[in-house]
Amino acid sequence: MKKRRVILVTDGDEFACRAIEQVASDLGGRCISRSQGNPTKLSGEQLVELILQTPHDPVFVMFDDCGAIGEGSGEEALRYVATHEQIEVLGALAVASNTHQREWTKVHVSIDRDGLITEYGVDKEGVRDLDVGRINGDTVYCLDQLGIPLIVGIGDIGKMGYRDHAKNGAPITHKAVELILERSGGHDGKGEKGKGADRGETR
Repeated sequence: MKKRRVILVTDGDEFACRAIEQVASDLGGRCISRSQGNPTKLSGEQLVELILQTPHDPVFVMFDDCGAIGEGSGEEALRYVATHEQIEVLGALAVASNTHQREWTKVHVSIDRDGLITEYGVDKEGVRDLDVGRINGDTVYCLDQLGIPLIVGIGDIGKMGYRDHAKNGAPITHKAVELILERSGGHDGKGEKGKGADRGETR
């Protein structure tokens, strides 16, 4: 069976959901809106079932641990999805938070609040951090253990001082996703712009 192409997002609040839905709509992908939750409410098995029901890819899936230290429910679901035989992970958006020195992950690149690519990590506001190639986050504990092709560090999706708000097209998130798609060779192009959320199909 053909694998579904998935982008993992380590944030699940309402602002992130709206931003991801907007980006998915712009790019002709699908957002699993039911994966929204702080913390993640659905299991990995349930999320895979929803992913396999979506008509187009890339499919965006959100995961959130709500500040739990270690591998919480969001990361358990993330690990299950990322390692499922019917899932091909194109990349991940590693979202920064204020959990300094508790959970962190290596990132290949980051996108700062001005939309610039940097080798440094970024903080929750999308400001460049002092560490090269790593960010502090909430649901990032297992990311760099999963062999993900491209992990992009990013500030708080849908926020960053209104710079990434969905009403503005979520431009920072959009650029981060474009990086992942460029690295992976794009997507099948079967989606239709304006059809980015899964509300009518799998919610």
